[in-house]
Amino acid sequence: MVVKLIFIVLFFAAMVLVGFMSRRRALNVDGFVLAGRAVGPWLTAFSFGTSYFSAVVFIGYAGRFGWNFGLASTWIGLGNALIGSLLAWVVLGRRTRIMTQHLGSKTMPDFFGLRYLSKPLKVVAALIVFIFLIPYTASLFNGLSQLFSASFPSISYAWWVVIMAVLTCIYVVVGGYMGSAINNFIQGIIMLVGIIAVVGAVLSTNGGLTEAVAKLSQESAQTAAGTEFRGAFASFFGPQPVQLLGVVILTSLGTWGLPQMVGKFYAIKDENAIHKGTLISTFFAVVVAGGCYFLGGFGRLYADKIAMNGTSPASFDTIIPTILSALNTDLGSGGDFLIALVLVLVLAASMSTLSSLVLTSATTITLDLIGQFRKNLDEKKKMLLIRLLIVLSVVLASAIAILLVVNKELAGRLYISDLMGISWGALAGCFLAPFLYGLFWKRTTRASVWACFVSGLVITLSEFFITAVGKYQFANPVLRYFFNSAINAGMLAMLFGLVLVPVVSLFTRKTEPQGVEEMFSCYNRTVTVSLKGSLEEHAPTQETGNAPESAQPKD
Repeated sequence: MVVKLIFIVLFFAAMVLVGFMSRRRALNVDGFVLAGRAVGPWLTAFSFGTSYFSAVVFIGYAGRFGWNFGLASTWIGLGNALIGSLLAWVVLGRRTRIMTQHLGSKTMPDFFGLRYLSKPLKVVAALIVFIFLIPYTASLFNGLSQLFSASFPSISYAWWVVIMAVLTCIYVVVGGYMGSAINNFIQGIIMLVGIIAVVGAVLSTNGGLTEAVAKLSQESAQTAAGTEFRGAFASFFGPQPVQLLGVVILTSLGTWGLPQMVGKFYAIKDENAIHKGTLISTFFAVVVAGGCYFLGGFGRLYADKIAMNGTSPASFDTIIPTILSALNTDLGSGGDFLIALVLVLVLAASMSTLSSLVLTSATTITLDLIGQFRKNLDEKKKMLLIRLLIVLSVVLASAIAILLVVNKELAGRLYISDLMGISWGALAGCFLAPFLYGLFWKRTTRASVWACFVSGLVITLSEFFITAVGKYQFANPVLRYFFNSAINAGMLAMLFGLVLVPVVSLFTRKTEPQGVEEMFSCYNRTVTVSLKGSLEEHAPTQETGNAPESAQPKD
């Protein structure tokens, strides 16, 4: 107990100290929200990664999908690294930074309003952000409940929610984006070390990688025909490859449409920072996400210790905490140090994502909703509103998290992964396609954005009320696949939007052509760079052998 408390107190003290040290960079709205668009590659990359991976992934997703898919769940982590990190930076990073600065946009709803010349779009997008970030924020707190209840049985989980909420509010309210970014970097280091340590401990206590995989291969899986076969959970694509694909798409492609993720590109410093950040972010995702899902893949080796309901866990959210509890016993005195590290890991993962979510939510409501109707707000009033709304967002999310712990029936129907699926499905389903096409395609119309907003909300909410609330099961296998899982519904919303936006754009009136041409002119501006920054422009061509006059040899 003493070791755990020392680790946690030191962690909390460091977070608050960084917040106060960063307050000089948060003196106005631009500094508070974007840190003056001067954040370097390491801070941006770690902010992106720690906002991406939280206790939701470590506790909820790793446990649930590791159990369902076995070692094949590692594909989810690799998909997160390659699609959700590498491709997101390559495709969106540079264009987002250039276009949003050219438009003067500070948030994603603000981008929609300026890019498509529509104030109503901006207002509705702001409401969607505020509403659907709340369940995601609640899932972060919920991800801590099982682990902290097991580690500190004498302390109510509600107190941990309150403590984490208060301390997160302090360093975000005081330090703004820069305070969050520096803390995210520290939290990211803790996550890297913690994941590597836990995976190593699981393998060593199970006889090494080869022996652990051999044990897992003895687990039997049911086929569609009802027969059992061994080796499914140690196989390349696992027992349910189609369902696995849905999870990979939602958790990887979904980041392209999440305001708290895309917002990291708004604040990045320069071209060099984008190149470095791409590599750093991808490496971080491979280790953290790959490690989480790889760890979850061995969950069935601890089936005798997991509370079961038939052939499935009583709650998927208890799988990872059970593994950690078993490690604590198996490792003896060394287990105390490992569990203390994991507790700080989960806190770091949760608080980093939490800070990003509440900052995004509060900024969006202040600048894009309230600011739309109160034009006379000065910098001081905007700053005050943002800070008050940060506190309000944390309070609402904390209340939902505590309600889920108290209301066992509701918690039994809404796993951590379901809460995240609802949030990601709605946000990415509404925003991914309009944002992506808006950066690259001049022909994207205002009507297509409205159509995507409606389709994203209808698909996501239909699944929620049909499955979570109504408990209805479709007879049709296709409908059952998409509408009996928040994750699959989110995937459908995103993919449908990517088709819907170009189709609707081809049949609706263009946004004002002259305005759009001016917007896209930012990509064609001529800038002067040093020779080392662009060798190709100055190098002699092989065909002519000509070189600039200044480079010609002199007699």
